[in-house]
Amino acid sequence: MKLLGIDDAGRGPVLGPMILTGILIEESEEQFIKNLGAKDSKLLTPKRRNEIKNQITKFPHHIELSTPNEIDNHKNLNLLEAEKAAKIINTLTKNLKEKVKIIIDCPSTNIQSWTRDVEKILTVTYHLPPTTYHLICRHKADRDHPVVSAASIIAKEKREEEMLRLRTELNKDFGSGYPADPKTKKFIAENFNNEKYKHIIRFSWNTVKKLIKAKETRQQKLF
Repeated sequence: MKLLGIDDAGRGPVLGPMILTGILIEESEEQFIKNLGAKDSKLLTPKRRNEIKNQITKFPHHIELSTPNEIDNHKNLNLLEAEKAAKIINTLTKNLKEKVKIIIDCPSTNIQSWTRDVEKILTVTYHLPPTTYHLICRHKADRDHPVVSAASIIAKEKREEEMLRLRTELNKDFGSGYPADPKTKKFIAENFNNEKYKHIIRFSWNTVKKLIKAKETRQQKLF
Protein backbone atom coordinates (compact mmCIF):
# COMPACT_ATOMS: atom_id res chain seq x y z
CA MET A 1 0.00 0.00 0.00
CA LYS A 2 1.09 3.57 -0.69
CA LEU A 3 1.46 5.97 2.23
CA LEU A 4 0.98 9.72 1.90
CA GLY A 5 2.10 11.93 4.79
CA ILE A 6 1.19 15.62 5.03
CA ASP A 7 2.35 18.33 7.45
CA ASP A 8 2.77 22.10 7.61
CA ALA A 9 5.47 24.57 8.59
CA GLY A 10 5.12 28.29 9.27
CA ARG A 11 1.53 28.25 10.45
CA GLY A 12 2.15 30.47 13.47
CA PRO A 13 4.60 33.17 12.28
CA VAL A 14 3.53 36.73 11.51
CA LEU A 15 5.98 37.01 8.61
CA GLY A 16 6.43 34.92 5.51
CA PRO A 17 4.54 32.02 3.95
CA MET A 18 2.91 28.93 5.38
CA ILE A 19 4.13 25.73 3.74
CA LEU A 20 2.24 22.46 3.43
CA THR A 21 4.03 19.39 2.08
CA GLY A 22 2.98 15.89 1.13
CA ILE A 23 5.29 12.94 0.47
CA LEU A 24 4.29 9.65 -1.13
CA ILE A 25 6.06 6.37 -0.35
CA GLU A 26 5.50 2.63 -0.32
CA GLU A 27 4.55 1.31 3.11
CA SER A 28 7.74 -0.79 3.06
CA GLU A 29 9.83 2.39 2.62
CA GLU A 30 8.73 3.94 5.89
CA GLN A 31 11.39 1.98 7.78
CA PHE A 32 14.06 3.63 5.62
CA ILE A 33 12.76 7.05 6.63
CA LYS A 34 12.65 6.00 10.26
CA ASN A 35 16.24 4.72 10.09
CA LEU A 36 17.36 8.13 8.80
CA GLY A 37 16.24 9.59 12.11
CA ALA A 38 13.26 11.47 10.71
CA LYS A 39 11.10 13.03 13.39
CA ASP A 40 9.14 16.20 14.03
CA SER A 41 11.28 18.83 12.27
CA LYS A 42 11.25 21.05 15.37
CA LEU A 43 13.27 18.37 17.19
CA LEU A 44 16.08 18.29 14.63
CA THR A 45 19.08 20.57 14.25
CA PRO A 46 19.11 22.57 10.99
CA LYS A 47 22.12 20.57 9.80
CA ARG A 48 20.51 17.19 10.46
CA ARG A 49 17.18 18.33 9.07
CA ASN A 50 18.84 19.35 5.81
CA GLU A 51 20.76 16.05 5.58
CA ILE A 52 17.54 14.05 5.96
CA LYS A 53 15.72 16.29 3.50
CA ASN A 54 18.34 15.55 0.86
CA GLN A 55 17.72 11.82 1.37
CA ILE A 56 13.92 11.89 1.24
CA THR A 57 13.22 14.32 -1.60
CA LYS A 58 13.91 11.43 -4.00
CA PHE A 59 10.38 10.26 -3.14
CA PRO A 60 7.41 11.87 -4.93
CA HIS A 61 6.39 14.97 -3.00
CA HIS A 62 4.44 18.17 -3.50
CA ILE A 63 4.73 21.55 -1.78
CA GLU A 64 1.94 24.12 -1.41
CA LEU A 65 2.86 27.67 -0.37
CA SER A 66 0.35 30.12 1.13
CA THR A 67 1.46 33.76 1.00
CA PRO A 68 0.67 36.23 3.81
CA ASN A 69 -1.83 37.95 1.50
CA GLU A 70 -3.58 34.64 0.77
CA ILE A 71 -3.71 33.88 4.50
CA ASP A 72 -5.10 37.35 5.32
CA ASN A 73 -7.78 37.14 2.63
CA HIS A 74 -8.99 33.66 3.54
CA LYS A 75 -11.88 33.47 5.97
CA ASN A 76 -10.43 30.59 7.95
CA LEU A 77 -6.84 29.31 8.30
CA ASN A 78 -7.95 25.75 9.10
CA LEU A 79 -10.08 25.69 5.95
CA LEU A 80 -7.22 27.11 3.88
CA GLU A 81 -5.01 24.31 5.15
CA ALA A 82 -7.71 21.75 4.35
CA GLU A 83 -7.86 23.10 0.79
CA LYS A 84 -4.08 22.89 0.42
CA ALA A 85 -4.03 19.36 1.86
CA ALA A 86 -6.72 18.24 -0.58
CA LYS A 87 -4.78 19.76 -3.48
CA ILE A 88 -1.67 17.84 -2.40
CA ILE A 89 -3.64 14.61 -2.14
CA ASN A 90 -5.11 15.07 -5.61
CA THR A 91 -1.74 15.98 -7.13
CA LEU A 92 0.08 12.96 -5.72
CA THR A 93 -2.64 10.29 -6.05
CA LYS A 94 -4.79 11.12 -9.09
CA ASN A 95 -2.97 8.67 -11.37
CA LEU A 96 -2.64 5.81 -8.88
CA LYS A 97 -4.50 2.58 -9.38
CA GLU A 98 -4.34 1.46 -5.74
CA LYS A 99 -5.89 2.71 -2.54
CA VAL A 100 -3.73 5.16 -0.57
CA LYS A 101 -3.40 5.54 3.18
CA ILE A 102 -3.20 9.27 3.93
CA ILE A 103 -1.95 10.53 7.28
CA ILE A 104 -2.17 14.26 8.07
CA ASP A 105 -0.94 16.15 11.10
CA CYS A 106 -4.23 17.86 11.95
CA PRO A 107 -3.98 21.63 12.54
CA SER A 108 -7.42 21.93 14.12
CA THR A 109 -8.49 21.16 17.68
CA ASN A 110 -11.57 19.48 16.18
CA ILE A 111 -10.14 16.51 14.29
CA GLN A 112 -13.50 15.11 13.15
CA SER A 113 -14.71 18.41 11.70
CA TRP A 114 -11.43 19.13 9.91
CA THR A 115 -11.32 15.60 8.48
CA ARG A 116 -14.81 16.13 7.07
CA ASP A 117 -13.65 19.39 5.49
CA VAL A 118 -10.80 17.63 3.69
CA GLU A 119 -13.07 14.79 2.54
CA LYS A 120 -15.67 17.25 1.24
CA ILE A 121 -13.07 19.15 -0.81
CA LEU A 122 -11.69 15.90 -2.21
CA THR A 123 -15.20 14.87 -3.28
CA VAL A 124 -16.60 18.18 -4.54
CA THR A 125 -13.51 19.84 -6.01
CA TYR A 126 -11.40 16.89 -7.14
CA HIS A 127 -14.06 14.18 -7.56
CA LEU A 128 -12.00 11.65 -5.61
CA PRO A 129 -14.31 8.92 -4.28
CA PRO A 130 -13.72 7.84 -0.64
CA THR A 131 -13.06 4.30 -1.89
CA THR A 132 -9.70 5.43 -3.33
CA TYR A 133 -8.16 6.48 -0.02
CA HIS A 134 -8.11 5.90 3.72
CA LEU A 135 -7.76 9.26 5.50
CA ILE A 136 -6.31 9.54 9.00
CA CYS A 137 -5.98 12.95 10.67
CA ARG A 138 -4.13 13.03 13.99
CA HIS A 139 -2.54 15.43 16.41
CA LYS A 140 1.22 14.81 16.74
CA ALA A 141 1.24 12.72 13.57
CA ASP A 142 4.69 14.13 12.79
CA ARG A 143 5.88 12.48 16.00
CA ASP A 144 4.14 9.14 15.56
CA HIS A 145 4.39 8.47 11.81
CA PRO A 146 7.73 8.62 9.96
CA VAL A 147 6.06 9.50 6.65
CA VAL A 148 4.53 12.59 8.30
CA SER A 149 7.88 13.39 9.91
CA ALA A 150 9.34 13.38 6.39
CA ALA A 151 6.67 15.81 5.21
CA SER A 152 7.38 17.99 8.24
CA ILE A 153 11.09 18.11 7.40
CA ILE A 154 10.56 19.07 3.75
CA ALA A 155 8.01 21.72 4.75
CA LYS A 156 10.32 23.24 7.36
CA GLU A 157 13.28 23.29 4.96
CA LYS A 158 11.15 25.00 2.30
CA ARG A 159 9.97 27.58 4.85
CA GLU A 160 13.59 28.31 5.83
CA GLU A 161 14.57 28.64 2.16
CA GLU A 162 11.76 31.12 1.57
CA MET A 163 12.66 33.20 4.63
CA LEU A 164 16.32 33.31 3.58
CA ARG A 165 15.28 34.36 0.08
CA LEU A 166 13.11 37.17 1.47
CA ARG A 167 15.82 38.43 3.83
CA THR A 168 18.31 38.43 0.94
CA GLU A 169 16.01 40.08 -1.61
CA LEU A 170 14.88 42.76 0.83
CA ASN A 171 18.32 43.14 2.40
CA LYS A 172 16.65 43.16 5.81
CA ASP A 173 17.12 41.03 8.92
CA PHE A 174 13.60 40.68 10.30
CA GLY A 175 14.36 37.67 12.46
CA SER A 176 12.54 34.36 12.43
CA GLY A 177 9.12 35.80 11.69
CA TYR A 178 7.61 34.41 14.90
CA PRO A 179 5.58 36.74 17.16
CA ALA A 180 7.89 36.36 20.18
CA ASP A 181 11.04 37.28 18.25
CA PRO A 182 12.20 40.80 19.28
CA LYS A 183 13.70 41.40 15.83
CA THR A 184 10.40 40.47 14.21
CA LYS A 185 8.35 42.71 16.50
CA LYS A 186 10.68 45.65 15.94
CA PHE A 187 10.58 45.13 12.17
CA ILE A 188 6.75 45.12 12.09
CA ALA A 189 6.41 48.18 14.32
CA GLU A 190 8.79 50.14 12.11
CA ASN A 191 7.69 48.87 8.69
CA PHE A 192 4.01 47.90 8.73
CA ASN A 193 3.13 50.90 6.53
CA ASN A 194 6.09 50.47 4.17
CA GLU A 195 4.89 49.20 0.78
CA LYS A 196 8.22 47.45 0.24
CA TYR A 197 7.53 44.98 3.04
CA LYS A 198 3.74 44.61 3.06
CA HIS A 199 3.81 41.38 1.05
CA ILE A 200 5.63 39.49 3.83
CA ILE A 201 3.43 40.58 6.77
CA ARG A 202 0.30 38.76 7.95
CA PHE A 203 -1.85 41.75 8.88
CA SER A 204 -4.69 39.56 10.17
CA TRP A 205 -2.54 38.34 13.07
CA ASN A 206 -3.40 39.91 16.47
CA THR A 207 0.30 40.47 17.15
CA VAL A 208 0.54 42.70 14.09
CA LYS A 209 -2.72 44.53 14.90
CA LYS A 210 -1.50 45.30 18.42
CA LEU A 211 1.88 46.54 17.22
CA ILE A 212 0.23 48.80 14.65
CA LYS A 213 -2.24 50.15 17.21
CA ALA A 214 0.53 50.85 19.71
CA LYS A 215 2.62 52.60 17.06
CA GLU A 216 -0.29 54.75 15.86
CA THR A 217 -1.24 55.65 19.45
CA ARG A 218 2.27 56.87 20.19
CA GLN A 219 2.26 58.93 16.98
CA GLN A 220 -1.09 60.55 17.85
CA LYS A 221 0.24 61.64 21.24
CA LEU A 222 2.95 63.66 19.48
CA PHE A 223 0.37 65.98 17.91
